[in-house]
Amino acid sequence: MTSVRIIDVSDEAGFGRIPLCVDPGFDHRTCDYWEDDRRGSKAARLSWLEPTPPAPSAPTLAGNPFAPPDRGPAFNPFDPKAARPAEANLFDPFAAEDDEPMDNPFAPTRERGPSLASDAPRKLQLLARGKAVFGSYAKVLEADGEPAVWCQFGPLSAYPRAQRVRDLYPKLPSAPLPAVITCIATTAAARSQGLAKALVAAVVADLAARGFSAIEAYPEPEARPDATSVANPAFWRACGFDLAIDDDRFPVVRREL
Repeated sequence: MTSVRIIDVSDEAGFGRIPLCVDPGFDHRTCDYWEDDRRGSKAARLSWLEPTPPAPSAPTLAGNPFAPPDRGPAFNPFDPKAARPAEANLFDPFAAEDDEPMDNPFAPTRERGPSLASDAPRKLQLLARGKAVFGSYAKVLEADGEPAVWCQFGPLSAYPRAQRVRDLYPKLPSAPLPAVITCIATTAAARSQGLAKALVAAVVADLAARGFSAIEAYPEPEARPDATSVANPAFWRACGFDLAIDDDRFPVVRREL
């Protein structure tokens, strides 16, 4: 019996479990096709997986003897990473100077987790950019310890190309906006075992728990299995989606939650 485990891709460890595409011309780890509505590519760009060297530091300018002393960058109260000034408590003006600053009672509390390294792969940075607000943008299904299926998803705002497809069809519901599943791809060895459907079911349950009331996907009707990561309409219908837009080139499938 196959042992199945589903993991979220939100850090370097999860990113390292993304399976390679069957077609070597593509690469889930470097594509930004859905994130960029005009110049995005599905191509394998191995240079994106190399650490990014730090930018050269700017030369030090000579001080201006007539300028006031440099006190460093101004404190930004809206930057969650900024250190709070010791002399001010933003939410309690009556607190003593040595009191701990209070949390904002109106801000939702989320587990931020460890931040990414500055030289993290570009695709990982794209996947993790909404982690603190939305949660993970991708999952990997492992079968018997081996990565077998990859799925990318998230809010419509994270994928401009999906919005561009929706713009073709004004009759699609505009409120509430759906979550989208942009990619579902299975390795050659893991096909015909129902694993992709199992991962879609897990993603649907996850998105429902996050408060979405509908999910859309944008399949490619005539594409070869190795040449697409969005499957065909028949796959999505088998996963409980309805054909919302029946188009030969840009169909849309939708599932109400």
